[in-house]
Amino acid sequence: MAVVDVINTKGEKVSQMDLKDEIFEIEVKPGVLHEVVTMQLAARRSGSAAVKRRSDVKGSNRKLFRQKGTGRARRGNIKSPLLRGGGVVFGPSPKSYAYKVPKKVRRLALKMALSNKLQENELKVVDRLELERIKTADFVSIAQAMEVDQALIITAERDEKLELSSRNVPGMTVMTTAGLNVYDILRHRNLVLTEESVRGIEGRLAS
Repeated sequence: MAVVDVINTKGEKVSQMDLKDEIFEIEVKPGVLHEVVTMQLAARRSGSAAVKRRSDVKGSNRKLFRQKGTGRARRGNIKSPLLRGGGVVFGPSPKSYAYKVPKKVRRLALKMALSNKLQENELKVVDRLELERIKTADFVSIAQAMEVDQALIITAERDEKLELSSRNVPGMTVMTTAGLNVYDILRHRNLVLTEESVRGIEGRLAS
């Protein structure tokens, strides 16, 4: 069982904590991580690109000129795709790019992401992370004391003071265990967990 040091907001070691091997000590397979991250990014695409079809263009349905006898190509109304300002034939329509991979694969990828942070010594566990007031400078001082930057901070419950104090600090993200995901873990250099959030993650991912 992996053992990590538990620090306080001053960066001082206060105790140690055991981490479950089936969550924090598994083999990391880049292919599994890539599959889940690709799924997450696909789901975030808006898919809102659209054009106006012939029926969507505003204009008269009157035939522009008679069918025969003019020497010109036959023409319908002004909304024809062949005319400037007319409808578009093969343009994009709104669509969803979202798809899902099996639940077991998503859970496995999350375990791999956590294991990767532990193996790279980029995971820190803090006993508690609380602020007395909403103040960015206070949050920055704590981050510097813990020697973390570009970090994803995970708390057990939502902490408004912590969220508001960190939102203007580049590279810092605060979320609860319920929102923990592979993409956000991998895109941040460091992962900071509170003791309570570790128990929540282990309860969520325990097989």
